[in-house]
Amino acid sequence: MRHMTDAERARLRQSLIGNFLLLLFGLGVLGFLVAIDRADWFTLRPVSGTSVALSHASAQGGDSAKR
Repeated sequence: MRHMTDAERARLRQSLIGNFLLLLFGLGVLGFLVAIDRADWFTLRPVSGTSVALSHASAQGGDSAKR
């Protein structure tokens, strides 16, 4: 096995860190592009049938206590 000098080790470390940061940047850009294409993923939707019914009732302004 070849022994590396401190300068070679530092150059290799900087290269690996640079490649890792470039990969993170690319994944961040990809995530951003997917997110702006799929805006409906970030809307809040009711999960259960009961919450859907309550959501529709409140959106229609139906309050039986006022009648």
